[in-house]
Amino acid sequence: MDARLDFFAAPVSGKALKHFMAAGKAIREAGLPVSTQELVSTRVSQINGCAVCLDMHAKEALAAGESPVRLALVAGWREATVFTEAERAALALAEEGTRVADAAEGVSDAVWENAARHYDGDQLTALVIHIGFMNMVNRMNIITRQPCAGDYAAGQLH
Repeated sequence: MDARLDFFAAPVSGKALKHFMAAGKAIREAGLPVSTQELVSTRVSQINGCAVCLDMHAKEALAAGESPVRLALVAGWREATVFTEAERAALALAEEGTRVADAAEGVSDAVWENAARHYDGDQLTALVIHIGFMNMVNRMNIITRQPCAGDYAAGQLH
């Protein structure tokens, strides 16, 4: 399958991607644990069905020291015993923030309050932006049918 757009070749997307990458760097440096970021990236991408991002974030997570077992259990995080309470709070926020059309109230107060108990203001802000960022990137990749042959190398876009 060929991509509908080449984001790296088009002048408009080239300019925008420069800013997206800067935003991604700011999020990575905001004090939110890398493992949490990669777990959230993986879960959001699973929900949205973005193979490009699943390939990228699985490899980034493993390169950052994430265990293959935890990575394999992200889709079933509620039943898995390998995640911390803070990670569970982040994954719940990621799910409700991604499935906004499925929930009458969007993100519930209970999920928000639980996340706020585990993360300080900067970390919570980074988490919210990260969830939105991942949803945006997933949608861009899906809309333009970005191919995923599994050839992403960890660190390639950082």
